[in-house]
Amino acid sequence: MVSQSKQQLVHAITKKVVDFPIVGVVNFESLPAQQLQVMRSTLRKKGVEIVMARKRLLSKALIDSHKTNIDQLAQKVKGMPALIFSKDNPFLLSKTIQRNKSEAPAKAGQTAPRDIVVKAGATNFAPGPIISELAAVGIKTKVDAGKLAILADVIVAKEGATISAKLAETLKRLDIKPMEIGLDLVAVWENGLVFGAKDLHIDEAEFTQKIADAARWAVNLAVEAAYPADEVVELLVQKAFRDAKAVGVEAAVMTEETRDAILAKSEAEALSVKNEANL
Repeated sequence: MVSQSKQQLVHAITKKVVDFPIVGVVNFESLPAQQLQVMRSTLRKKGVEIVMARKRLLSKALIDSHKTNIDQLAQKVKGMPALIFSKDNPFLLSKTIQRNKSEAPAKAGQTAPRDIVVKAGATNFAPGPIISELAAVGIKTKVDAGKLAILADVIVAKEGATISAKLAETLKRLDIKPMEIGLDLVAVWENGLVFGAKDLHIDEAEFTQKIADAARWAVNLAVEAAYPADEVVELLVQKAFRDAKAVGVEAAVMTEETRDAILAKSEAEALSVKNEANL
């Protein structure tokens, strides 16, 4: 029989699930206690609450809330779980958690959080046994100016793969820290939708670049289609002038704008004839 204290705890958590528009599941399995306290304090200042309890109790609290599709979030409860509550949007919540993570070296037996890539380039290693050590984990090298250089970028561990002791030691020697210490956001519920952690992670630099690329492509398309939008009218006029001038030069229509180009073209053609005729 479930104790009264557990019933009260589930009831309190269920109320939070009902009251908050954003509910997430986090895993703090490998998070040191001290950093967990710092993280909780940081999030509390942003109006974000974390509630820890046993998996079964957290899952029951989610189900008892009867929110749309909340059972999908309950299925994500894993590891050493906690529920996280916020009134912000899921993307800002993910960003806050991500910013408060720190890099850490890999340890044998850990799971790669993403593809671990060793970049091509120079190292500080002199030729020696290190060559075979690097080769053992798939890293090809050459000697350059008395030091080893990695020939090409190589993925030494795919996302989800278990990191071996040999690879962990090699990454440590290369000063590569692929792991992150911090709260592991698993999934977030909002308005009946459940977002996975990957769905919420946005590379801001990449996103900004995509917007810039889209704007550039839109301008190019408008110019090619001769669409007279305010942003491209000046470019259209410039293109029309260049095209008209090119036609005038080809047709030898002498105007103030085409004169120099026609004379230069004529001189080049005459010089070509002279050279061909050996005159």
